[in-house]
Amino acid sequence: MGEIVGAGLLAHVPTIVLPEAARLELNDGKEITLVTGLNQLRKDVFESLDYDTVVVLDSHWATTVEFVVTAQQRRAGLFTSEELPRGMCRMPYDFPGDPELARNIARFADTHGTWITAIEDEYLPIYYATINLWKYLGEGLPDKRWVTIGVCQTGDMEDHFRLGRALADGIAATEGRKVLLIASGALSHTFWPLRELRDHEASDPSHIFTPEAREADYERIALFKRGRHDQILQSMPEFWKYKPEARFYHYLMMIGALGEESCTAPARQYSEYENSIGTGQVHLWFDRPEGGWTAPRAATRRRHDPHHHVDPHADREPTHA
Repeated sequence: MGEIVGAGLLAHVPTIVLPEAARLELNDGKEITLVTGLNQLRKDVFESLDYDTVVVLDSHWATTVEFVVTAQQRRAGLFTSEELPRGMCRMPYDFPGDPELARNIARFADTHGTWITAIEDEYLPIYYATINLWKYLGEGLPDKRWVTIGVCQTGDMEDHFRLGRALADGIAATEGRKVLLIASGALSHTFWPLRELRDHEASDPSHIFTPEAREADYERIALFKRGRHDQILQSMPEFWKYKPEARFYHYLMMIGALGEESCTAPARQYSEYENSIGTGQVHLWFDRPEGGWTAPRAATRRRHDPHHHVDPHADREPTHA
């Protein structure tokens, strides 16, 4: 039986892969703690914990009619970002995938009333929400498999819970697999307008787009550190006002796999709370509780009601905007 041995809500901002000199220039001569935090997380977890596969829940990959999980034997190539090609240009990547795990996750789609397809196409695009974190946490660890799952832009909160439940079941059904989950994305996520954003590139939280968004992020970080995932989920309608990245679906998929409201794992904070041109960024890590995660099975049966936890978005803006 496979198991989830750790999970994280991690920032993937383009700044982290800029040359050090460029980072210091943007940040008043200081290193951003998103970089030092990832370096420490690699030492504490990714180089020391016993695991086989990393599953990235990628807030930049938005599918439409189903969830997609990557199923290639290996992914390798050069990555240039369509969004920021000057800063992320021809970045090499090369890592094994986990087709068996991908197929097992997809196998539980019907069980949880959703649609999941495992895709092995070698030309399937890859996004920097995966690549940037692999550069810090996976490069140089050639035996570790990496798999990515995108958010679904037509889905709501309940749909992403269902993906998380299928993810947990797919891991459990993959004999002996030990898996780390990464919810790759930001907290509040509103950019400064183009003519203003160069005045707000430093990491200091005073540059977050609004004081209200900054306070909403601080509140949630405090709840994460106390293990109050129940309060995070109950307050999602309030948090949506501050446009969390991908409507926070990267986190909702992760917590769907970890037990939803019944999860009480507290976060270890691996960076300061930092700004990235108006958006709120932080690294939070959740260790596997002694005795394991609390499966949401008893609670989830009632949530097959499609009106439970519906995301009240009237407009469907691009998920990662």
